[in-house]
Amino acid sequence: MSEILTSDILKAAENAEAVIENQRVEALLKTGALQKAILNSANFSSIATDEKGVIQIFNVGAERMLGYTAAEVMNKITPADISDPQEVIVRAKALSDELGTPIAPGFEALVFKASRGIEDIYELTYFRKDGSRFPAVVSVTALRDAHDLIIGYLLIGTDNTARKQVEAEQKKLDQRLRDHQFYTRSLFESNIDALVTSDPAGIITDVNKQMEALTGCTRDELIGAPFKKYFTDPERAENAIKRVLSEKKVTNFELTACARNGKETVVSYNVTTFYDRDRNLQGVFAAARDVTELKRFEQTLQKTNAELEIAKTGAEKANLAKSEFLSSMSHELRSPLNAILGFAQLMELDHPAPKPEQKDRIDQILNAGWHLLSLINEILDLAKIESGQVPLSMEPVSLAEMMLECQSMTDPIARKYGIEMIFPLFEPLYFVSADRTRLKQVLINLLSNAIKYNLKSGKVVASFAQISPGRMRISITDTGAGLSADELSQLFKPFQRLGQEAGGVEGTGIGLVVARQLVELMGGEIGVESKVGEGSTFWFELNEVAAPEAVLAVNSTLQANQLGNLNPKRRQNLLYVEDNPTNMKLVEMIISRYPQIQLLKATDGNMGIEMAQKNLPDVIIMDINLPGLSGLEVLKILKADPKTSYIPVVALSANAMSSDIKRGMLAGFFRYLTKPIVVIEFMDTLNTAFEYSNHSAGR
Repeated sequence: MSEILTSDILKAAENAEAVIENQRVEALLKTGALQKAILNSANFSSIATDEKGVIQIFNVGAERMLGYTAAEVMNKITPADISDPQEVIVRAKALSDELGTPIAPGFEALVFKASRGIEDIYELTYFRKDGSRFPAVVSVTALRDAHDLIIGYLLIGTDNTARKQVEAEQKKLDQRLRDHQFYTRSLFESNIDALVTSDPAGIITDVNKQMEALTGCTRDELIGAPFKKYFTDPERAENAIKRVLSEKKVTNFELTACARNGKETVVSYNVTTFYDRDRNLQGVFAAARDVTELKRFEQTLQKTNAELEIAKTGAEKANLAKSEFLSSMSHELRSPLNAILGFAQLMELDHPAPKPEQKDRIDQILNAGWHLLSLINEILDLAKIESGQVPLSMEPVSLAEMMLECQSMTDPIARKYGIEMIFPLFEPLYFVSADRTRLKQVLINLLSNAIKYNLKSGKVVASFAQISPGRMRISITDTGAGLSADELSQLFKPFQRLGQEAGGVEGTGIGLVVARQLVELMGGEIGVESKVGEGSTFWFELNEVAAPEAVLAVNSTLQANQLGNLNPKRRQNLLYVEDNPTNMKLVEMIISRYPQIQLLKATDGNMGIEMAQKNLPDVIIMDINLPGLSGLEVLKILKADPKTSYIPVVALSANAMSSDIKRGMLAGFFRYLTKPIVVIEFMDTLNTAFEYSNHSAGR
């Protein structure tokens, strides 16, 4: 019996040992499979070395990342041999300083921490077999035997290129954000008024230095404090916040500010609400102008006429400051419009043509853009006229030539509205004393109004008459609805559109005001005759002058020297010097439609000079406001060089003041174009410039 029992026990023990052995074998197989999968992973490099650093294992991921086969590196090199040597030197020095012990550059620097049992993950640049390089994140582990002795090292690396690119892009975005914040802050601080923003509850969120000066408190002290706290009448100040939240805008709201030292200042507040991009209310923006002196003037004006004159002078100075500010903003306003209108025109001219719904959207962009440009121009003109900053270049101007120019500019608008345009033949030649640019501006304004405010399928007739010796009258007659006596009395007033602002015709109500003042500056007068239902006639008079003696000779010369068209057998080279990437891209896209033109690009004046002297382009387009050398300085250098002096240089600038254009033409530009670009005008100018270049070179 005992023998049988002993036999069963032995069998059970053998079975148990067999199960354990099977489990151990399965575990080893599983571990081996995992190790094999890790070693064969293509997503990261596994490089194992012996204790001296010589590579013993070089997995599939390492082969893929580094371009070497395992046979090419195993038992031959160390990981330091495929690492950036300069980075290895820097790492060795950093570790020596950190750990207080000298560490030699080389493999030791890569594994020193791991050899001391310290977790070590670092960034390193690996060199591929083809010489290219890429950033990697490397994790190092010391390999030890059963006696805890180091028998080698395992370096696991992952390609860090994508993360580096993301970091680089993030740095660019961060820099752009900082630049934008700096620009916004600069605008905020440069205002002559005290500016303050608050949340809807009236708690101050930001101020400028003028507000600090007004209250005698620092920005940190003001932010987070109630807006009403800094005024002699807190309840009235709080009501200003409540009122703007309900009305969205409050103008000329007077408060008396009380500074920390007790000084009181009467200020006039203009207040409005502001929102985020999702149109969520963010708070209130207020601009306060010190009107203490103005209030004092108002009190004393009642006593003497002399003090009234002083107040008038002060107002004129304020108006001059406004005009100067508007003029200085012209360049900044035109630059973004150049991109909007330029790319929209390209979209309009695309092949195949845009779909009807796309064409409608493009038309909306263009109409809004041209309207905004017109508004900018007219406001700037009005500001310059009011401040006496409109220099006129009076000269004999041919009415025939001027009418032809205006006809070519207004015919497309007339066709759009279905209006018939009738222009007279100007024989004999008549000349008036005028500024050529300003005369064209007046005519275009009157012709455009006659077209826009006409009846459907109406007519516009341009005519002239010598009303007295030495006096010419130019008339623009339309077949529109006509104007009542009350409406006639409201003409020539700023921003007065006689109810048309509710209609579908865009306008600003400034054009006629500018036209009247320009005509008067040129020694003329302007008027209107109209009857309801019969149309209107706008006229202006200027002094007649004799024709210049050289006119006929000049016309004959021009006819005899007409330039030929572009030579289709010869590729034309065009150099564009521009530092604004958006403007460069716009011109690049325009020129891409003309395969016979090769565009060369330079981003500053020095590069433009170098490329012009090296490539001798047929035509050069030049921005004015360039980093380093300005466009005017570059032009002077090119004109002084015999190799480039003959090349026509076309100015393309957002500096659109008449003084800027005159200065540019006097400097020697072939033409002066202003931004935003009108694509058709731009290409016509280039065609003329290429013709001139080919003619000058005898092609």
